[in-house]
Amino acid sequence: MTQDLPARMLRLLSLLQTRRAWTGAELADRLSVTLRTIRRDIDRLRSLGYPVEGTTGQAGGYRLAPGAALPPLLLDDDEAVAIAVALRTAAAGVAGIEETALRALAKLEQVLPVRLRHQVATIQAAAAPLPVPWSTGPEADPSTLAMLAAACRDHEIVTFTYRRGSGETGHRRVEPHALVAADPVWYLVAYDTEQEQWRLFRVDRLTDPAPTGHRTTPRALPAPDAAAYVAARLAAAPARYALHATVPADAATARARTYSLPGRVHPVDDRTSTLDLAGDNPRRIAEQLLGIDLGPDETIAGTPELAPHLEELGQRLLRAARALTRPDEHGSGKDTPDDATDDNGAGDQ
Repeated sequence: MTQDLPARMLRLLSLLQTRRAWTGAELADRLSVTLRTIRRDIDRLRSLGYPVEGTTGQAGGYRLAPGAALPPLLLDDDEAVAIAVALRTAAAGVAGIEETALRALAKLEQVLPVRLRHQVATIQAAAAPLPVPWSTGPEADPSTLAMLAAACRDHEIVTFTYRRGSGETGHRRVEPHALVAADPVWYLVAYDTEQEQWRLFRVDRLTDPAPTGHRTTPRALPAPDAAAYVAARLAAAPARYALHATVPADAATARARTYSLPGRVHPVDDRTSTLDLAGDNPRRIAEQLLGIDLGPDETIAGTPELAPHLEELGQRLLRAARALTRPDEHGSGKDTPDDATDDNGAGDQ
């Protein structure tokens, strides 16, 4: 019994770190011990300096109180490596996180065993990120993301001021469900308690978020998961330009080649699908069309105002093609270096 105690206390501390609050019964069930044993182990953790608080009410139990005196977190090998790699790459779409991530990484690597430091370095060397222009966009505040993530985890109602696309602002009181990163935009999926309906909020348009301290029972999301809900809402959003076409490709191929949301592509049969493109940026729609062959003219319809934008992009490509096919007057044409492309012609992409 005495030999098993240290390991059990470590498991207890690990559980307390994964959630805001646990009931004594939940902890006892997870550790396969009695409530009396849980109470005794909690007292020993407190004597070691861990600020474990007791909570009251129907959902009363135990939680780790935040504070500067909190002893180090417990991480297993896989968790430590995952955190270090994530800090090295620094999450996209989060404002000002790069410098903060480097400071946190320096602290973590000081205490990592040599074997784990080697793993982190190996993964990072083989998976260096490539900054790309199309991944840039509105950035979310990291402290806001952290607060919303905690509220989602704890099912705690939050309030905030929200600015709509039209510029109109208003007060919101919601039950957070999940955060979804749709590169580079972060979305909060939440139930609006005043409108009594599920809503989608862009985190970069959200200000003055504040937890209320009021926890609620989680509601059933009207979708298989949060990502599916976001995809469906984005696909159904009104847009200035739209194009509908029947294309000679199966739905999976059409989605992949046009980078479309699931709700924008519908199968007709194994070789044909319908494509609904929409947005306020006509160039984006034109670029999507470049990735796939279109069917006959009579299967294409959409916003007439989109036509000149498509024609403009087509003329640009045509001029570039004509320039490439003209004889080289200066004889300066050069072959592609052997190391500029792989065996599959990846350099052409």
